[in-house]
Amino acid sequence: MANSAQARKRARQADKQRAHNASLRSTLRTAIKRVRQAIQAGDKTAAQGVFQKSVAVLDRIADKKIVHKNKAARTKSRLSAQIKALAA
Repeated sequence: MANSAQARKRARQADKQRAHNASLRSTLRTAIKRVRQAIQAGDKTAAQGVFQKSVAVLDRIADKKIVHKNKAARTKSRLSAQIKALAA
């Protein structure tokens, strides 16, 4: 337990920040799931539209360092490759 006023404040701030980061991570996961559902449906144009929106979410969250920038890039690359494979 925090014994000083400063430590109590930092504990409050850390808890608030953790909740905010969890919310952003949830937003990220939801965006990725939407793209995967569009790919499963087989509609390439819909998947591309959803993908463009999710790329913005991925980049925004990677800029805030909620996830590593390389993880965001890897995820975008894999989703893009799956969308391109729909035409084949």
